[in-house]
Amino acid sequence: MGESEPPQVGLVIRSLSGFYSVLSDDGQEIVARVRGRLKKERNEATLIAVGDRVTWQALDDGSFVIEDVHERVRTLSRLKPLPSGRGTRRWDRQGYLREQEQVIIANPDQVVFVLACADPEPRLKMLDRLLVGAERQEIPAIICANKTDLIGLDRAKQLFGIYETIGYTVAYASAQSRSGIDVLRDHLAHKTSALIGPSGVGKSSLLNALEPGLGHRVREVSSTTGKGRHTTTVAELVPLAVGGWVADTPGIRALALFDLDPEEIDAYFPDIAPFVPRCTFSDCSHTHEPGCEVLAALERDEISRHRYESFVRLREEHSKLADMYWWGIDED
Repeated sequence: MGESEPPQVGLVIRSLSGFYSVLSDDGQEIVARVRGRLKKERNEATLIAVGDRVTWQALDDGSFVIEDVHERVRTLSRLKPLPSGRGTRRWDRQGYLREQEQVIIANPDQVVFVLACADPEPRLKMLDRLLVGAERQEIPAIICANKTDLIGLDRAKQLFGIYETIGYTVAYASAQSRSGIDVLRDHLAHKTSALIGPSGVGKSSLLNALEPGLGHRVREVSSTTGKGRHTTTVAELVPLAVGGWVADTPGIRALALFDLDPEEIDAYFPDIAPFVPRCTFSDCSHTHEPGCEVLAALERDEISRHRYESFVRLREEHSKLADMYWWGIDED
């Protein structure tokens, strides 16, 4: 097949069954497939993801192909789920752990973790795990505490204030009363943002408060492109009237923490990391060793108890995974 026009560059805004909608820099939107040569040259788990910048080419027959994928600044990733939707880690017949990255969105400017202040109760340990994933992937994180109308702003700040102390931006909002919506809109303006949060926290209501119908459109995208419980991933970027893009990520309970050594985890807790170099032992686990500055800071209330517990739990989990990898124990 011939090529009738010079290559152009654009943004992948939608992905479905091997076809990609690309918004060109000149405002033209086309649907393209991937050039076979590119598939052979780049043997990656996620060759193209929404958010990728690509070079595409028009062919003489009126179709379009993606010729190249530009280098990603960052990716929001998770472990690729099993077809059944159960579990994310698998062992081969020799007992070796096989983990594969699945890119949810390429080149996000930020990730927004949405939790409800009540109904359902906020799961702060899940939030801690998500924040570790964002830290490891070097993606700026914002926390949105929704449904402040249910408990009041003062109580909401008691629940989430520790994260502001650590250095995270916390947006307090209520889709019901529209409190904090303007502030949240300012955080999203002119950026590519991924929204993550468990069901029931009010993400759709928040988006509808930001822009009429926005939450409904995002929900429709998720429901039509998902393939089952725990496996839905972003398949479309939705434009914002204030500029920028938003992508909902239903069903995402954890970000990419694969290939992570237990000894690394303290580096992804910004409130714990500063104390680590002062520990007596370089391989300190921060659980029992004498001369541990992390434990000392915990006793001085310079580290929150629940944040420390989240760190210990995550470290223990990855210590077990490391043992299973090296000793070839079955997943069950």
